[in-house]
Amino acid sequence: MTPAVDAPAAPPRRVRPLRILLHVFLGLVALGWFVPLALALYASLRPYQETARLGYFSLPETLTLDYYSEAWTQAELPKYYLNTLIIVVPGVLLTLLLASFTAFAIARTRIPGRRTLLIVFTAGNLLPPQVLITPLYTVYTMIPLPWWLSDSLSLYDSYLGLTLVHVAFQFGFCVFVLTNFMRTIPESITEAALVDGAGVWRRYWQLTLPLCRPALAALGTLQFTWMYNDFLWALVLMSSGDKLPVTSALNNLRGQFFTDYNLLAAGSVLVALPTLIVFQLLHKHFIAGLTLGSTK
Repeated sequence: MTPAVDAPAAPPRRVRPLRILLHVFLGLVALGWFVPLALALYASLRPYQETARLGYFSLPETLTLDYYSEAWTQAELPKYYLNTLIIVVPGVLLTLLLASFTAFAIARTRIPGRRTLLIVFTAGNLLPPQVLITPLYTVYTMIPLPWWLSDSLSLYDSYLGLTLVHVAFQFGFCVFVLTNFMRTIPESITEAALVDGAGVWRRYWQLTLPLCRPALAALGTLQFTWMYNDFLWALVLMSSGDKLPVTSALNNLRGQFFTDYNLLAAGSVLVALPTLIVFQLLHKHFIAGLTLGSTK
């Protein structure tokens, strides 16, 4: 019986200085994002009188959830949550639907000028939206709508107008991402479906779209976050306070002569919760969408 021979020990892994610097840099960036959030959460649990006397970085004497119930009622958050859902949910669905249509046409059909079309959509993402505030406001006041869509009888000050501006500005980015993802799907799958007699709609809806689920989930998470957190267009394109999204509800927590910043921090945490919930529900698909192609 031959004696067992121990396997040679693996040589120690060499630690590169650049990798250490990279980890230090990433740690500092993560800390820079985490500290303001942690400070807001910490402040929302303390009475304002205590932080005014001891400072925000002091140890707490009292921790309470009273500010959350006060922010919920004083800022009328349920009403503004509903306003946001009316704007954001159709906006996300419409953006992904139209972008997937366009991306399928560019990536899977032989339409002329499709490369130029993709370049135009990509270049549109570089246009700062702030430069369009004045012309867009003017156009919105000139487009008529029936009374059941807008109290102002125009696209201005309507949920539809705010949804459409989100769709317009996010459309190009989604087309760019979905087009490049659809190009990674083997052409043989589409050709086999074409041989079996599948039409354009069937190849899009039953074949291509299910394969794009990780990309759609990643884009859906990003689009929900971006549209939900928007503050600019709601102020520019809406005048009725009862129609504003939830990001504008925080103004209800600011007093004319005094602002309780601990109460404002509690309201900010409540406003941020839906985006955290959506990311938690879709984080597996989101991460899968971000890492597609990394092993090729």
